[in-house]
Amino acid sequence: MLRLDDAWVWDSWPLDTGDGGEHHLFFLRAPRSLAPDDRHWNARIGHAVSPDLETWRVLPDALHPSSGPAFDDLATWTGSVVRGDDGTWNLFYSAVSRAEGGRVQRIGRALSDDLLTWHRDPRQAGGAALLEADPRWYETRELGAWREEAWRDPWVFRDPGGDGWHMLITARLRTGRTLERGTIGHARSADLLDWEVQPPLTAPAGFGQLEVAHTVRVDGRWVLVFCCLPPELDDERRAATPATGMWSAPAGGPLGPFDLTAARPLADPTLYAAHLVTTADGPALIGFRDLVDGAFVGEIDSPVAVRLAADGALELA
Repeated sequence: MLRLDDAWVWDSWPLDTGDGGEHHLFFLRAPRSLAPDDRHWNARIGHAVSPDLETWRVLPDALHPSSGPAFDDLATWTGSVVRGDDGTWNLFYSAVSRAEGGRVQRIGRALSDDLLTWHRDPRQAGGAALLEADPRWYETRELGAWREEAWRDPWVFRDPGGDGWHMLITARLRTGRTLERGTIGHARSADLLDWEVQPPLTAPAGFGQLEVAHTVRVDGRWVLVFCCLPPELDDERRAATPATGMWSAPAGGPLGPFDLTAARPLADPTLYAAHLVTTADGPALIGFRDLVDGAFVGEIDSPVAVRLAADGALELA
């Protein structure tokens, strides 16, 4: 478990470097002196390592908000880390700015040779973002259907065929009923430097948003894992599943097709923003504890064992 006496801890993303060494975990943190709801506007990206995904040693923060006017000068949010062909580590992250009061989300990139010292992409020196929502397909602030312009939680992975890289993004469709616009956005790149936004990967299915989405392979089958709380579900889904957190759905591959009509929640509504990891005992989800008995917990829990159900979704083991 990762609990900080002086800081709330919530969204996180693991990294297995593939060298047999310690597990890395990047996470959002903000002072516990703040009310839990205020943490989002004071977030920075922390970093910890563990030999067993249970006991964590906290390292210096990976990334803070920019000091000057920039797309990321208010808060830095959830992302992912991958290693490029040149050996450089790439941290893709979400961010919001002071100028827009945190209402517009964009994606940036930071680089590191050792996973400890990070520098923003030099092309962001003027405060520009790496990637923004494309209004051809995605809802932007001007459309005004949601409380914010959703474009966050970049999950980056190499194309299975070796043809560049893909990014899955928490986004919203530009049309449709408010609580059905949640979608998996998509972008691709040949080199991790220049990205081209692609059409969305999912159709409306009763979700206002699909947060921290990623695809994983479990027992030879692909699964889409994401999270969505009850207030962001449409009426039908909320009536059927009034207590929700983590969700999963069958997938045809790392880019789909995704059957969101078959999505179902994990029977643990307190776990949120969890990613699949492999432990000595098998697959598990590692994420943070959200509300327990109505109180925000704000700590990363021990891995929660899961298994693949017959319908292709995840369930508690």
